[in-house]
Amino acid sequence: MFKKIVTAALLSLVVFSGLSFAAGKGYKDLAAVQPTQDPTKVEVMEFFWYGCPHCYKFEPFLQKWHANLPDNVNFIRQPAVFSKVWGQHARAYFTAEVLDVVEKVHSDLFYAIQVKKQKLTSEEDLAEFFVAHGVDKATFHDAYNSFAVDTKMRQAKTMGPRYGITGVPAIVVNGKYLVNNKSAGSFEEVIKVIDALIAQESK
Repeated sequence: MFKKIVTAALLSLVVFSGLSFAAGKGYKDLAAVQPTQDPTKVEVMEFFWYGCPHCYKFEPFLQKWHANLPDNVNFIRQPAVFSKVWGQHARAYFTAEVLDVVEKVHSDLFYAIQVKKQKLTSEEDLAEFFVAHGVDKATFHDAYNSFAVDTKMRQAKTMGPRYGITGVPAIVVNGKYLVNNKSAGSFEEVIKVIDALIAQESK
């Protein structure tokens, strides 16, 4: 396990990687600053879709980064909803949230869809997937069709347009900065840009 990254170390990363943050290299300013869930922390929000191969390839980088999350960072996974199929996968994620099994099913959902080529777009198919991960079938259906998940779905449909998201994976830091593979150049650089922006916002 890496030691907790302190602000000074993160700032040195900017110099090491050659990123010019004054010029906006590596990230894009959002058109409008968005409110964060916890103003006392630096928010890092990931927009993703289980059907996106780039999101699947980015996941190992993000998992490694997340394992060493500084205490002052609030990480949020945000499923993007741009179509009915995206919506079904988003509902699967929110169901996992309500059931408190995200860490148990998140990576396996990616693997099932990206590698095993399972569509997992129907309630029944998703029920079987969750049952295979130890969730009672009736409990799954109750959560899948719950008011809590419906509310999360309504909010998710507005999030992409609100943040100016046009593709995934996309990371928004503190409601201000958009980072993706295009802006940073590679998944490795995305992580470096995120860390440097966290340091900047932590001052």
